[in-house]
Amino acid sequence: MEISREKTVASYVTQNIKTAHVFKKYGIDFCCGGGITLSRACEKAGVDPELLEKDLLATEENASRNINFNSWELDFLSDHIINFHHAYVEESIPLLFQYAAKVAKVHGGHNEELIEIQNLFSQVATELSAHMKKEELVLFPFIKKLVKAERENTPAPVAPFGSVDNPIKMMEAEHEEAGEIMKRIAILSNNYTPPEHACNTYRAFYAKLDEFEQDLHQHIHLENNILFPKALKIEQKLK
Repeated sequence: MEISREKTVASYVTQNIKTAHVFKKYGIDFCCGGGITLSRACEKAGVDPELLEKDLLATEENASRNINFNSWELDFLSDHIINFHHAYVEESIPLLFQYAAKVAKVHGGHNEELIEIQNLFSQVATELSAHMKKEELVLFPFIKKLVKAERENTPAPVAPFGSVDNPIKMMEAEHEEAGEIMKRIAILSNNYTPPEHACNTYRAFYAKLDEFEQDLHQHIHLENNILFPKALKIEQKLK
């Protein structure tokens, strides 16, 4: 994507809908007020254009680099999940709430599915927020203790919840529930395909929901298929 401060905000969003999230972050109107240049938009919003341009370019980067997560140590992997995926969820929820409220208010009368999508997203956001805290405060610290015990050849740590399998099963059940809610949102939104009459905010909302679901899939994969099975193996080994 070519960055020019003389291009309009709307032209960036038309070229790449994900740039809408960047403009939203900096308080720049990309919908009704998107006809002004990037330079003028930054001036009006009091934004450093260099910072904005950096974030716009980042939307073009390929986030799906081939990384062998299976080779990572579990303490490092758990930190990555928190710093990358948990942080993404925490940053995205407020933005998606704003999009959902605005789109439901403006278009919900003619597109009733938007009201249900808004309610479903509110449900999954609430559940994921509580879920991540349980991982960060209880499960992941215990997995790190298991890793430390294996490295130092010491006995397995004692946990109030018994085997690590117990919280893991709970987390997996919650993963499945979150996945099911996102599936329902995907169906209601026609796989995040906005109607022809959709405004830029409507389009940005669906694009962000799509991105959110893709991140959730990767997030759950790292936990269900790598972190959790390996933690169970370490616990069994230490017994």
